[in-house]
Amino acid sequence: MTADLEVDAREAEAAARGDAGKRAYVQRIFSEIAPRYDLLNHLLSFNIDKRWRARAIAQLGIERAPDGHWLDLCAGTLDVGAQLADTPGFRGRIIGADFAEPMLRAGHGKGGGRIAPVVADALELPLADQSVDGAIVAFGIRNVANLDAGLSEVFRVLKPGASFVILEFSTPRSAIVRAGYHAYFHHLLPFIGGLVSGHRTAYAYLPRSVQHFPVEEALAARFTQAGFARVRWESLTLGVAAMHVGERPASPRVQGTP
Repeated sequence: MTADLEVDAREAEAAARGDAGKRAYVQRIFSEIAPRYDLLNHLLSFNIDKRWRARAIAQLGIERAPDGHWLDLCAGTLDVGAQLADTPGFRGRIIGADFAEPMLRAGHGKGGGRIAPVVADALELPLADQSVDGAIVAFGIRNVANLDAGLSEVFRVLKPGASFVILEFSTPRSAIVRAGYHAYFHHLLPFIGGLVSGHRTAYAYLPRSVQHFPVEEALAARFTQAGFARVRWESLTLGVAAMHVGERPASPRVQGTP
């Protein structure tokens, strides 16, 4: 059993680093933990995740196209899409894209009929160029096998002037906050997550993936390199999470230029 755990831990670390097997690993573990995902998500975040998502949705600018088409990327169990669908004034349709079908199935029925779940890889979205009025991804962009390719793919499907909002975990800058954060994130969270989900390493992958993810300034720079304009970010809850926002320019522009 110890040998199996060591193998699992090595796989989790390799995936968190972005090695070649990341896509298959992420798809497998999220498919396996889908039945308990919502419970653990709210439990392990103390329900703060709902407030974070509300702030991120507020940055989408749904007032520009309340009847439009919106993308929930790495949609998981469709919590973000459901919260967007319930936003006052929203009358549009949401494409909930995720490559782990069991996650989408676990979210079946959310959104009051406004969500269209689509089994799709974030790197190959089955959407036409400039076809969506805005896009959001919550706690999923670090799981994409190629971050730069993922940003470019979202840029491709956004209409000019549309926003892309990323909500993701981050590492607090304060040494005091970081110490408590590491104790919880690297020890208590994997223990509780493994106990409730029955999956030995899925919740060990989480802190590893955050550790290897670009810091806020670096992610903002990648946004700009992908062609986004008016890129901005802010820390949430003492730096435990961060929100990034970028817009596809309204005027024609060559990707990769400042």
